[in-house]
Amino acid sequence: MPELPDITAYLTALETRIKGEKLQRVRVQSFTLLRTVEPRLESAEGRVVVGLRRIGKRIAVGLDNGVWLVLHLMIAGRMHWKAAGAKLGGRNALAAFDFSSGTLVLTEAGTKRRASLYVVAGEEGLRGLDPGGIDVLAARLGEFRAALTAENRTLKRALTDPRWVSGIGNAYSDEILWAAQLSPVLLTQRMKDEEWARLYEATQSTLRLWVDRLREETGEGFPEKVTAFRPEMAVHGKFGEPCPRCGEKIQRIRYADNETDYCAKCQTGGKLLADRGLSQLLKQDWPKTLDEMEALKRR
Repeated sequence: MPELPDITAYLTALETRIKGEKLQRVRVQSFTLLRTVEPRLESAEGRVVVGLRRIGKRIAVGLDNGVWLVLHLMIAGRMHWKAAGAKLGGRNALAAFDFSSGTLVLTEAGTKRRASLYVVAGEEGLRGLDPGGIDVLAARLGEFRAALTAENRTLKRALTDPRWVSGIGNAYSDEILWAAQLSPVLLTQRMKDEEWARLYEATQSTLRLWVDRLREETGEGFPEKVTAFRPEMAVHGKFGEPCPRCGEKIQRIRYADNETDYCAKCQTGGKLLADRGLSQLLKQDWPKTLDEMEALKRR
């Protein structure tokens, strides 16, 4: 799912392409995309784009009549900039937004249709779609700590809960926790002052690093390679590969459609975190440390 750095890259590219331009027509191909009835989608047509905004992991496009188009790309949704009047073809195409300067096309890979388009009126409509999480790049340490300790959650869940933190998901939370050298299952209400300082600094530096990196990568083009798995990442998607810091193999916890990737040596004092599937299968034989894991492999 595109997260804060990816959404920022999209917004930067859209700023130079559609702000101040008239939205001539909206073509929706997927009947599951549009999630609202009022205001009508047609109210956006013929109106000029006056604002662009990030709402969590959503992209909001503001028009001169107070209407906002809010896109949530979910896991597999992506945006593409095409020549004006581009055809809307193929099973992955969901919608097209036509401007005189070009056409913004929304696609979604796979068979599950999770991406969404909301049409809302004014700031009140936007607030209804905002989960309420803080903007971590604008927050001070105290505000950051207060948000993550509102409930006693594991760090991984706290960082990815949109009610507390805006725009961080599975990928960048792994990178942040690796940079901070903190366990993904550490409970927020048990953290020490020094750990909070490390987490705050790692969150700021990691997100800013990736915002700058994606901006440099895209240049004046349009971000066409938005992905949660990048070769420059330290741990996310790197299961079994060496940790860039210590050289030990990256470990993972798998659950549902997600996984958490981490370095046991750098983040958990060498302790292996229980994977739901394997730990239930092995039960008492589940290795607790890296040494026990290596011994198990040699059996």
